[in-house]
Amino acid sequence: MYTNLYANTTTAVADRNPFPRSAAMTAPDYELRELASHAERADAVRMQEEIWGDGFSERVPAAILMVGSKIGGVTAGAFDADGRMAGFVFGLTGLKNGQLVHWSDLLAVRPHARGQRIGERLKRYQRERCRAIGVETMYWTYDPFVARNAHLNLNILGATISEFVPDMYGSNTNSVMHGALGTDRFVAAWAVSAEPVPMPSDPDQVSGAPVAAGPPGIGPGAGQPLPDDRRIVVQIPHDYHAMLAHDVERARAWRHAARRAFLHYFALGYRVSAFVPGHGNDARYLLSLPD
Repeated sequence: MYTNLYANTTTAVADRNPFPRSAAMTAPDYELRELASHAERADAVRMQEEIWGDGFSERVPAAILMVGSKIGGVTAGAFDADGRMAGFVFGLTGLKNGQLVHWSDLLAVRPHARGQRIGERLKRYQRERCRAIGVETMYWTYDPFVARNAHLNLNILGATISEFVPDMYGSNTNSVMHGALGTDRFVAAWAVSAEPVPMPSDPDQVSGAPVAAGPPGIGPGAGQPLPDDRRIVVQIPHDYHAMLAHDVERARAWRHAARRAFLHYFALGYRVSAFVPGHGNDARYLLSLPD
């Protein structure tokens, strides 16, 4: 559901799957294992409140965290040397079109532990647990405007985008992480039974492709037609949450332009074929028609 900003919920870290990545571990290693007690599950609930806010409407209660693991789901945490939980992941397993799949609903990492690749490690732990029971594909959602999550999901983990869903979790989850601009989401699909392939990230991938959506003033206006090239660029901000905090109307206009583009091109069969991180500048999705 989300992927954190380090959360993934109704998508996170800030979606139910948010994660910053550093080049190497900079702190003592963490033990990854299933949550083993009511106290640990209660701590996972507190972590959701710490990250998404006390009024977060999509919080997963301790009872569901327990029950999910009894029916093929995963409820696991990353624990430091003193036994303190720095992050956790939660997902449910079920059938989709006759195949065994896993929906990764939550991934959260506490602020003090971010930047140590804990989110990535928890996802890979979750994937191995799913592989052991025959899961074909893992799914989760993330906010297309959170560039660091896009980079992790697409360029590092090798997920693909299966669909774009406007306001997937409603227009307001009462979360400080989501703000009041809705919950448009990409649904990411990650191969489990086969090895995933990281998505291209070289800037040359987007060379020459017209921009269909970007910041106000970039790309076609609301009443203008979108380009019909086979390769299209959608720009997103380097730091969406900073923009949301300081210029909500600019963030609103930018999101509306991207929503229009995603809905239009996905309906025509375009798919995300590359993601180019901004490294301090705007990041870019490349949408392409299959050959």
